[in-house]
Amino acid sequence: MSVAPLWAFVDELDDSLLQTRQMEDIWLIKFYAPWCRICKELDPTWHLIGSELKSVGSPVNVGKCDAVANTGLAKEFNVRTYPAIFMWKNDEKYLYSGPRTADAIVEFAHRVSGPLIRPLTSVQLFQHALNRHDVMFVYIGASSQLKGEYLSVAREMIVSTFFFSAGRDVVPKAVSLPALPAVVVFKDGDCFGYNEASDGSLKAWIKRERFRNYGKVDDHTLYAMGDSGKLILLALLDEVNASQQNLRFRYKSLVWKVSQDYKEVYSRNILFGFMEDSEYISGLIMGELRLPAIIMLNLSTDSYFMPPASLETERHLLDFVDQVLDGSIQAHGGNGLPQRVRRFIYDTKVLFLLLLSEAPVLACLLVAIPFGVLLLVCFVCLKAWSDYGGQDDDDDNRPVFSRRQTADKKSD
Repeated sequence: MSVAPLWAFVDELDDSLLQTRQMEDIWLIKFYAPWCRICKELDPTWHLIGSELKSVGSPVNVGKCDAVANTGLAKEFNVRTYPAIFMWKNDEKYLYSGPRTADAIVEFAHRVSGPLIRPLTSVQLFQHALNRHDVMFVYIGASSQLKGEYLSVAREMIVSTFFFSAGRDVVPKAVSLPALPAVVVFKDGDCFGYNEASDGSLKAWIKRERFRNYGKVDDHTLYAMGDSGKLILLALLDEVNASQQNLRFRYKSLVWKVSQDYKEVYSRNILFGFMEDSEYISGLIMGELRLPAIIMLNLSTDSYFMPPASLETERHLLDFVDQVLDGSIQAHGGNGLPQRVRRFIYDTKVLFLLLLSEAPVLACLLVAIPFGVLLLVCFVCLKAWSDYGGQDDDDDNRPVFSRRQTADKKSD
């Protein structure tokens, strides 16, 4: 029996989908542009995703759409960048903004295509979910107003987080629970519940707590962390330079140790982690950092803090963290008007260089067209000025009696 090629599980879509799609259909769609290099690099992964979802009997249909040629479908999804990945379920459109890996996108498809809140009906099922998820939110108890709020948050945040429900009888006996009903988060080998009086809204609390206290961070995760409202302390590592191996290890170990030993002190205000290079941080600081380095980020204001001196010990790092928290270290960056203008110029330059490498003809046209328009405007202005100046000279060179005759005729 012949095996279907991977591309056979991905449909090429066009604007007709707007008329032919049935309400019960669930689509995972990649919007691309023909000139986009990243879109082309994603193709093998996309075909693998289509094959994997089909092999497990998922109800999700996988497709791709040329957004340049099919503007109707692209407009329906408000596509602005390429590639753009969406799940279309019922009347809802869910934008995927995570890592562009097969595992991450398949998990997104499973998460969004399933129920908003997944019931855990046995101790074994509860333990399986707990082993599989680094961070797990669970509603425990009967129906209540709190469950309605939980459902509302799940509807909005299902793109990034699983939501579960369970009865008290399936939760391990060793778990100490607050008064029921309750929303509890399990993470970092611990669990604690939501308290409206101290934690504010349920949505804000879930946004703060949906990340592990410490872990490896990529650009997509870092961007999402901005919604937590917490500061982010990172060890930035350079895996290329072998001569800095000892310093990399020290910075990574220092951040990890502080995150573990002082969890009760800092976890409410700070997330910890490490990164191996970062385009996102380069864009934030509008330059390149000398790696390895330690940096504290405040993504709610697009600002960052750098240690004033070398961090040799845990005490040095603790002093740096405390100085950031008490405001005694000056923040760099920010989202004021001058910084926004600088960041716009920087982002435009980076985008142009990227476009120049991927589509040099298009990049040249983008420069040539406005430059040509500017030259045309200058030419028209100079021509008009020249004609006006020439007419004045002709008037001045006319005989005196001729000008007098003209004036006499005007007076008559």
